[in-house]
Amino acid sequence: MAEAKAKIGVVGAGLMGAEIALVHALAGHEVLLCDRSNELLAKAMARLKDVVEKGVPRGFWSAEAAEPALARIATTPELQRFADRDIVVEAVFENEAIKADVFKTLDRACRADVIFATNTSSIAISTLASYVSEARRPLFIGTHYFSPVSRMRLVEIIPAFDTSEPTIATATALMQAIGKTPIRVKDVVGFAVNRVLTAFLIEAVKLVEEGVATPADIDLACRLGLGHPMGPFELMDAVSSSLALEVMEILFNAYGERFRPPALMKQTVKAGRTGRRAGKGWRV
Repeated sequence: MAEAKAKIGVVGAGLMGAEIALVHALAGHEVLLCDRSNELLAKAMARLKDVVEKGVPRGFWSAEAAEPALARIATTPELQRFADRDIVVEAVFENEAIKADVFKTLDRACRADVIFATNTSSIAISTLASYVSEARRPLFIGTHYFSPVSRMRLVEIIPAFDTSEPTIATATALMQAIGKTPIRVKDVVGFAVNRVLTAFLIEAVKLVEEGVATPADIDLACRLGLGHPMGPFELMDAVSSSLALEVMEILFNAYGERFRPPALMKQTVKAGRTGRRAGKGWRV
């Protein structure tokens, strides 16, 4: 199923889901992208066209590969269309109830041998696997991509309790086939990278809250002093502070005080200053 002609389904046409569809299409896969409405899907395809026209970064895919990629992405608002897929990637809103509904519907719509992969950034994979039939759970796995998917090479491969070794091998080979570097991570809340990142973001917000330094200076310090490509406040503006806060709250519920969201973080999100897409944030 990791061959170039694999049929890939992607549920969720937001920033993550759309670019997950794109990298699979760039690798030659036939992709079906699903979201709630044709309007949302049209917006997603317009964003992807812009990504392709601006040029996929060198070292990932050639211009020749990028040009026909969009033609390999079909769209649909109906999950029932996923009946012929080989692998389905879920990339909807980071909410357990929403994801549960998606997987229950996919469980009914898809073939018994289809691999289900979730792009959740913080919910335990075994928890999400509980929403499909027991027979399908050996084929359920986490594939956590990083944003922007068209540029970031890392994917965390997270087996659930019942995930089989052949499923892990297939998912790993698929990630390698689309130009990603997979690492295997234990199924714990937040996995590996998000636990490190969230602790980093919390401390950065506390520095601003305490008046130690400004968001701009902390971003500059992290770029020049730590070698990061962007600082924590630039990153939150890019991915949205509301998402960062959601992850903080999930980790706080799982691990306690060390992940408590700072009061300034909550205040900023409640004020609607969530980042680039809102038109205002920490640095915007």
